[in-house]
Amino acid sequence: MSHEPTIFQKILDGEIPADVVLETEDCLAFRDVSPKAPVHVLVIPKKPLVNLADATDEDAALLGKCLRVCDAVAKQEGCGEAYRVVANTGVGAGQSVFHLHFHVMGGRDLGWPPG
Repeated sequence: MSHEPTIFQKILDGEIPADVVLETEDCLAFRDVSPKAPVHVLVIPKKPLVNLADATDEDAALLGKCLRVCDAVAKQEGCGEAYRVVANTGVGAGQSVFHLHFHVMGGRDLGWPPG
């Protein structure tokens, strides 16, 4: 795997601008540049984990903090309690940026399965 920083690391480093909606000590939330719903925000840990499979038991608290930020973003963006959180793990699941991120989507009815 390349050691080139991901686009998300470049956002964290301030090299690339992002439309930030919420930031905590451990996480950053910003609007997806290609939204798939009226609300589509990405929540990333500041620690550079590749995906959920890369996380260890030591990352459990960080993952919990990310999920709490997902909930805060959904509420802040007006989704109430009707929103979806997705984390793609691996190319076969649709992961295209190899820095763990959670998609927070809402603002319309979201069918299942997605598609």
